[in-house]
Amino acid sequence: MTETPPEPELSVGVGPWPTGASDWPDDPRYDRELLAHGDRRNVLDHYRYWTVAAIVADLDEHRHRFHVAIENWQHDMNIGSIVRSANAFGAAEVHIIGKRRWNRRGAMVTDRYQHVRHHPDVASFADWAAAAAIPILAIDNVPGSVPVDRAELPERCVLLFGQEGPGLSAEALAAASGVAEITQYGSTRSINASAAAAVVMYEWCRRWA
Repeated sequence: MTETPPEPELSVGVGPWPTGASDWPDDPRYDRELLAHGDRRNVLDHYRYWTVAAIVADLDEHRHRFHVAIENWQHDMNIGSIVRSANAFGAAEVHIIGKRRWNRRGAMVTDRYQHVRHHPDVASFADWAAAAAIPILAIDNVPGSVPVDRAELPERCVLLFGQEGPGLSAEALAAASGVAEITQYGSTRSINASAAAAVVMYEWCRRWA
């Protein structure tokens, strides 16, 4: 597994604690290094100066009930972007199916704040979902799929996405209890995998969040 890269320094955020070290807040959630040097991370202002562990613990108090799963057979560059969207929409957990290593570039370090679980193959992922009693909803534009705006989208579910190009494997489609697609209006057959994932996560949030 590759190491998570350092968090990028952005032009947003705050500088060192304005009144100096003598007046630092007496709160275990705050990171003394960030208080001293400023916090330029890509996090909500509510989390400024907080440690990563404190942010994760707070997110755990109100994560949503949907999970996201992604097949990873080709080291798809979209996986990182899907993880970033999963964090933005408050997914309970992200599941990587297949190769353990995945392209983290698009995640922009959001995987630090998101629970990520690995499954070596579709069978082990399906076993996990069955044991947790969480239905699997596949997202792919294959025969028999239902437009996502009309599809059944349970409050507790796992949204399963495939690779850019080939889409979901036959085994993954067979493991799902339903298949949904995104209605399109142009000439292209499909949209980018990470864009599709964001659309479906937003639709879940529109109904349940």
